[in-house]
Order: sequence, then structure tokens, then C-alpha cells
Amino acid sequence: MRIIETVLVPAELAGQRTDRAAAVLFPDYSRSNLVRWLKDGGLTLDGARVKANHKVMGGEQLYLDVESGAEAAWDAAQTVEFSVLYEDDHLLVVDKPAHVVVHPGAGNPDHTLVNGLIAHREALKHLPRAGIVHRLDKDTSGVMVVAASLAAHRHLVDAIQNREVQRGYLAVAEGRMVSGLDIDRPIGRDPRQRTRQAVREDGKPALTHVRVQERFRVHTLIKAALATGRTHQIRVHLASIGHPLVGDRRYGARGLLPRGGSSAFVERVRAFPRQALHAHSLSFDHPASGKTLDFSAPVPDDLQGLIDALREDADGAR
Repeated sequence: MRIIETVLVPAELAGQRTDRAAAVLFPDYSRSNLVRWLKDGGLTLDGARVKANHKVMGGEQLYLDVESGAEAAWDAAQTVEFSVLYEDDHLLVVDKPAHVVVHPGAGNPDHTLVNGLIAHREALKHLPRAGIVHRLDKDTSGVMVVAASLAAHRHLVDAIQNREVQRGYLAVAEGRMVSGLDIDRPIGRDPRQRTRQAVREDGKPALTHVRVQERFRVHTLIKAALATGRTHQIRVHLASIGHPLVGDRRYGARGLLPRGGSSAFVERVRAFPRQALHAHSLSFDHPASGKTLDFSAPVPDDLQGLIDALREDADGAR
């Protein structure tokens, strides 16, 4: 099917990157496709090819002329499990369950958090990436902030880039950690396996603050705070010091178990279905009022059950 559409860039989008303006003005298409069409020349600005980061001035025409295949359902409203912790005209704060993908993409065209957010508030489909300004891995649970206006989107993206958003995580790592530490190791794509990240000298700077909360027999409950936001950062950093997260087989979890544990305990640890990582807290300044907001997401039942089992095992061995 051939798509031919023309839209005028309004004055209120002046100063925005072309790809971001296009995401607002062509909400039926995914951001990744719009970027690809800009690169291929299927999407032009006043008839000329421009890069995705070219700033629009307002008053130009965006012209789309492409052959379209199947589209990821960025604008589809669908029932998806998540909890709203707070919302107003500017933003939403949500608690994402484990096993929910944040946005449509390869292998996950729909029934993502984005689709659930649009079902909750339809106007979000008109924002870049439906208001998503940061993400959590599919199997990581916890708190996220979502922009509900274009101004809030710009503010929150800038705040995250400027490290003005504080994000705290709760995790269970394999091995008994002696003490907390700050892991300052650059992260980049693993050259041997493209779906993984790795500590590498030519990677991007990455800093994770790790603090011990409780030690069990051969596991450690930790809190981690991100000073940067690299893909899989906590998972990569903990694995790099020999303490992969429980259940995180992608990054080397071994299914470590203490000696003499009960069969029920062993089964519970072995059966934990994901990486034991939960985005517990989020703090940022409100984009309109400037007031500092603090939110926390309760520990989900599966992770709490794992912690309780490790605690009972440790108590029984004393």
C-alpha cells in the first residue's frame, strides 16, 4: 500500500528535531519507521532530504510518500496490565508489571505498555513515543514517568539527559557481597552477541551506585541507583563484578544455591522466572510547578516471595 500525506509544521513545534515533529504530526506511524523514511528520502521537509536531528522552524511542509508494510500498533488502544500511581494534565506515573514490554517493536507489535497507556488516555497517541521518556526491560518491574503533554515531554527528556531524575532499584544478586560499591565501567554493545551489552573500554560512561541491604547465605539484597542510563546497566555492572542478578541467564546467572536448602526453597529460587530487578523509586521535579515529586512502587509478589524464601533459609541455617 502506498502512503502519500502532507502536513504543515505548526509554529509550536519550532525548534524540535524533525523526527520528533514527525512523530507528533504522523501519529499513525512508529518513530523508527519515520526515522528510516527520513533517511531513505520517503519523508522530506519542503521537498528536501534532512537528517532526523534537523531542527524545524515552523511553517514547513512534511511530505510522506512511501510504500508501507505492516505497522507496529503504536496508536492502538488495548487492555494491558499496569497501575497508575499518579496523574495530572502534564504526566502520569505508572507501575509496570514484569513481562510487559514498554513499546511496540520487532517481535512485540502490540499489547505493550504504550497500548495500555493509550487506552487509559487516548491523547497520548499524539505525543512522541506516546509520552514514553525512559523505559524498563520487559522482565523488570516498577515505576516509570510518562509525559502527557509536549512541553512535559521536552522537560522530562532534558531532565533525564541532565541526570536530574533519580531512579532507585531493588535487586537480588547471586553471591554474598562484602560491601556496597560504585561501579564506574563503560558499557557498549557486546561484539559477540548483539542482543547483549558488555563492559568495554570504548563504551559509553556508566556509573551505578550499589548498596547492600541484606545478606543471605549465598545471595545479597541490594539497592542500586543509576547515575547514567545505559541499556541493561545494572544487570551488566553486577555481572561484571561476579554478582549477576538471580534469574538473569542472559548475563551469567548460574542458579546459585546454598548447601542444605529445603526442596521447596530450591524449587522457588530455581523457578524464579525473570531477572530479580525492580524499579522501586523515582524522584524528579514537576515540569510545570517545579515541585519535587517522589514515588515508589511496591515490591511485586514474585520478588517479595523470593526475598522471603532467602530470608527464611538464612534464618534456619543459624
